[in-house]
Amino acid sequence: MSGAVFGADFRLAYTVLIAVIAIQRMWELRVSRRHLRALKARGAIEVGAAHYPWLVALHTAFLLSCVAEVWLLDRPWRPAVALVAISVLGLALALRWWTLRTLGNRWTTRVIVVPGEDLVTTGPYRWLRHPNYLAVVLEIAAIPMVHFAWLTATVFSFANLALLKERIRVENRVLSRLATGGAG
Repeated sequence: MSGAVFGADFRLAYTVLIAVIAIQRMWELRVSRRHLRALKARGAIEVGAAHYPWLVALHTAFLLSCVAEVWLLDRPWRPAVALVAISVLGLALALRWWTLRTLGNRWTTRVIVVPGEDLVTTGPYRWLRHPNYLAVVLEIAAIPMVHFAWLTATVFSFANLALLKERIRVENRVLSRLATGGAG
């Protein structure tokens, strides 16, 4: 059992970490749906919905793959790699929460536009156009590496980048319309 260090098997602890992350994501989806209802009541429209089911599938498969790789391929626990991965994950989570807090009730997991509202330019948006996507990129690279699931980190990083390319294209198109006074 290569997941053991000094006689301790860290696979169970890692599985609990993934479960906690999954619970957090389910909570985020509930918050997103609540925000979406309120935004639509204010006239919001959704843009680029075609890629959304693919994002949900990717993130679901990602969490399952993290656990499967560690258990089925008996990935080793590498404390030095885990420490770096946990540090990156901490930074990603801080950026994610800062982004969610900055957007407040405007945050959703979908691309939503309320015609006539100004772009958010505070918080991390002062420096980055898509701070939450940077957080997601860091999370997808770091979470598997907490228990050296390098295959999951590699495959899902590339898959996520491909989907983010489309999502960012859609968002940039609508954001540029808002910045110039258009409505989506």
